[in-house]
Amino acid sequence: MSDPRRINSVAPATAVKQGARRGNMMKRSLLCALLLAMTAIPAGAANLVKTYSYFSIGGSTLDDIETQLSKRGPQVKSTGSRHPGATQMAFTTRISYARQAGSCRIADAAVTVKVKVILPEWRRPRKADADVKLFWDTLSADIKRHEERHVEIAKNHARKLEEALKATYPRKDCDTAKAKAAQITAAVLAEHDRAQVQFDRVEGVNFESRILRLLRYRIERIESGQLRPPA
Repeated sequence: MSDPRRINSVAPATAVKQGARRGNMMKRSLLCALLLAMTAIPAGAANLVKTYSYFSIGGSTLDDIETQLSKRGPQVKSTGSRHPGATQMAFTTRISYARQAGSCRIADAAVTVKVKVILPEWRRPRKADADVKLFWDTLSADIKRHEERHVEIAKNHARKLEEALKATYPRKDCDTAKAKAAQITAAVLAEHDRAQVQFDRVEGVNFESRILRLLRYRIERIESGQLRPPA
């Protein structure tokens, strides 16, 4: 039995330019596709399968980079907009059932999360200023951290879903047991969706102050010799 669901969420972010005017609002996104499949197969354990995909951008100024991100970034179908980074997710839930006299229970459950993290890759021109390179190093690292956190949230809820399914008690028949499994799955994934949206909301509000703080920290590390200047 399968129940495909697709959920898109977008959180805004502000592009910051040190020593120049603040950039326009940039949008951050999570493209999340949830695929639920409940079949009677041997049980497994909560598992994460993660891959990476990169899209190239050019430009030698911050304006160029922002334009390239808006033109070449991954597109979210629900908005039609492109974004600096995205994470595509698929949850697969597999459940085995055991029939006993007058009852049916979940014998075991396994949840797998397959994720594809999509990140930008800047083709650095030689003429790009050091400040632009510094900003890019800071921004790209933050984009990656943001998407990796989305993956962590998904993995945590996959584990929670698996544990909740295994903890259910026997039902009068397997149809009732399957209905309960579907109810639990829907509840945990709804909680997952809310957690992802809340994370994007907080990240969007704090984006500018966070990037400025990260820029200052990176500069301090370069000046103290702990970090090499951008090449």
